Amino acid sequence: MEPLHGVCTIALTPFTENGDVDEEGIASLSSLYLEAGVHGVTVLGIMGEAHKLSDAERTTVMQGYLRSVEGSVPVVVGCSAPATRLAIERAREAEAAGAAAVMVAPPNNVRNLDLVLEHYRRVAGSVSLPVVVQDEPVNTGVTMPAPFVARVVNEVENCRYVKLEEAPTTIKISSLLDKIEDGEKKRGIFGGLGGMYFYEELRRGAVGIMTGFAYSEVLVRVYKLFADGKEDDARDHFYRYLPLIRFEAQLGVGGVGIRKEVFKLRGAVSSSHVRFPAPPLDAETLKELRELVSLLGLPG
Repeated sequence: MEPLHGVCTIALTPFTENGDVDEEGIASLSSLYLEAGVHGVTVLGIMGEAHKLSDAERTTVMQGYLRSVEGSVPVVVGCSAPATRLAIERAREAEAAGAAAVMVAPPNNVRNLDLVLEHYRRVAGSVSLPVVVQDEPVNTGVTMPAPFVARVVNEVENCRYVKLEEAPTTIKISSLLDKIEDGEKKRGIFGGLGGMYFYEELRRGAVGIMTGFAYSEVLVRVYKLFADGKEDDARDHFYRYLPLIRFEAQLGVGGVGIRKEVFKLRGAVSSSHVRFPAPPLDAETLKELRELVSLLGLPG
């Protein structure tokens, strides 16, 4: 498999107004992501509300995206779980279904990093797929310093990628690249944080980004310009749309809800339903969103 790189969008889980998984919405979103030129699709992440899905629903979402993408780009499947055995079961299911890689965060609130390391050893050893080490301290309650993350990647054979969510991602990228050992093993670091520092992350050496920003085509353009050596153009394009990236990142308001509203505006989903508990979006936020989308001349 070609190494993961570029914009691996974090796919949303669309629901009907009644809160059921919307399989037609999965197909519609997949088409929009592919039309935007994404280099990969990451499903069952935090932005995909994976923690609010039953096991059966997780399987439905995973298979729905795999079926809709049809091998056009790699599909990374989130397999994080509070118990190592459960993460192994999810990883094996993802491999059997045709995933290109699995993404695994440390078990919530496990502060003993020796146990976290062993967790990655066991999960990565249970499958032949590459593992994306998800560094997500806000939601997991586990802080993994750069030297520890580098140790996981250096020592655990299948742990080949890192997805960062700890701010500032830029400094951590530089620190990781200094500590990860050179060798034949293909490795890569992905930025995150909603795309807030994508240009700076690329300059620091990231191979791409995993985020659910609702206009993937913007990030794809930034990546292409940067990869083509047009760094000034990449920076200018990124900075033009940074206000919307910043607006989406209102986690206290509901970043998932804002993104779903954008996809509803774009006609990709019929409902912007977010599973409870989730804060509702007020009328003023929706008005601000529409004004910003219009100001930037974006679809929707």
